[in-house]
Amino acid sequence: MTQTTERDSMQYDVVIVGAGVAGLTAAIKLKQIAQQNQREISICVLEKGSEVGAHTLSGAIIDPIALGELFPNWRELGAPLTRTVTQDKILFLTENQSFTMPITPPSFQNEGNYIISLGLLCKWLAEQAELLGVEIYAGFAASEILYHENGSVKGVATGNMGVDKNGSPTENFQAGMELHAQQTLFAEGARGSLSKQIIKQFALDKHSQPQTYGLGIKEIWEVSPEQCQAGLAMHTVGYPLDSKTYGGSFIYHLDNNQIAIGLVVGLDYQNPYLSPFEEMQRLKLHPAIRPMLEGGRRIAYGARALVEGGLQSLPKLAFEGGVLIGDAAGFLNVPRIKGSHAAMKSAMLAAEAIFPILDDLGDVPPEKGKIATQYQTLFENSWLYQELHQARNIRPAFKWGLLPAMAYTALEQYVFKGKTPWTISHHGSDSGSLKKADLFQAIHYPKPDGKLTFDRLSSVFLANVSHEENQPVHLQLKNPSLAIDVNYRDYASPETRYCPAGVYEIVQENNVPRLQINAANCVHCKTCDIKDPTQNINWVCPEGGGGPNYGAM
Repeated sequence: MTQTTERDSMQYDVVIVGAGVAGLTAAIKLKQIAQQNQREISICVLEKGSEVGAHTLSGAIIDPIALGELFPNWRELGAPLTRTVTQDKILFLTENQSFTMPITPPSFQNEGNYIISLGLLCKWLAEQAELLGVEIYAGFAASEILYHENGSVKGVATGNMGVDKNGSPTENFQAGMELHAQQTLFAEGARGSLSKQIIKQFALDKHSQPQTYGLGIKEIWEVSPEQCQAGLAMHTVGYPLDSKTYGGSFIYHLDNNQIAIGLVVGLDYQNPYLSPFEEMQRLKLHPAIRPMLEGGRRIAYGARALVEGGLQSLPKLAFEGGVLIGDAAGFLNVPRIKGSHAAMKSAMLAAEAIFPILDDLGDVPPEKGKIATQYQTLFENSWLYQELHQARNIRPAFKWGLLPAMAYTALEQYVFKGKTPWTISHHGSDSGSLKKADLFQAIHYPKPDGKLTFDRLSSVFLANVSHEENQPVHLQLKNPSLAIDVNYRDYASPETRYCPAGVYEIVQENNVPRLQINAANCVHCKTCDIKDPTQNINWVCPEGGGGPNYGAM
């Protein structure tokens, strides 16, 4: 809709887009530094979910190193880290058998780490931030980047509310709000809708390798006490994925007789008939997995893209008027399957770089578009850089196939210890990895039994998805004809399979195929934005407050 309504504006020292662990940590660290320097700074955090944690989804095992730096007394403060990992186990799965790895690789050793709900950790961080005076606004989606006349970032604007499917105002119309800041921090997570615009606008990825992603699908089960070994962290490789497809599963045994099970599939897979959702269902039928879940009850479901490119895919971190933090930049240690500690550390480093360049406003307008140049230097001198540098070659090695990559990983971790003088390049783009359908046979997945395996719609129901029905579709086709002319004819409509929420559907009208977009099902995983072979699908924010509500996942 063309903007015809004057928007109100508010001025802050810092605006942060996203109330995940990165965004909240940055807000807290900035306030802590300000207190130490006896200064007052204003900080606003925007969260598109209906509440803090609503869109937060992760495995998750957390290394508490960064939390300890932010709050040395986090235990006394009541941080929701209570279940320590008591046992690590790695299985190699074939179709009907499993083999326990005799040695746990260093990247999978979780002594001293905690199995957590990342959503609950975000809620706790939000409480700490508010105690320090941070303003947090949930249910408000940042949908537009604002620029000064010199091209630097001025802030963001929230989306209009009460707009119908045709883009016209309804009786409930509310114009978005402009939030101006000296520095704007983008903490949207993997493939953020504004972060990707910023990266393109300032060519931040000019000298980095293409980013690569995975799709993580997660369920939580309630089982009998005999089936749950609280503290067990199990990971699997191999089945149900073929040897050319990167991925693996996690099975974390929680307190209260609950098990979190998930499958991560690298989005550089080649076969357009592959369905990550269906592969997740197949995983649960494996003889090594089924006994843990059988007779239990599935109580939660969710899906989210993971950023897997590592060090060589990190874009430039700072630009005129702002920075990228957390998974918006790509701070994830793929071999460890851990990103929370990295997101928090990147946020703290960004805060340390930003605070010295904030002007004491008073009645004087701030200098437009300062660059937090120290952010990159602080990162390169941190333990986070060292950790990502040591891990940089493992994910790209999997372009050679499962067994060669596992052999190389052993060399990296046990012999070279991450100190090789070379850096392996990634495969290219995830969208470009998909091959045409005529090179493959269709995969026939078993029908869901409603006990261990399920369909997409019943799964989406457990994700507590809610969208205002009468609003513009937030999954935009740049060229609608490509959905049939290319995707349907050449790739057998892969979007109907890679989407874990049943958003995309091919319907026949007078024997003519048409792509139907069921946007109300969307769980905001961003897979379509990443994997579409023609890059024709653009994910933009729907009305604030829409999407899943993952609660304690």
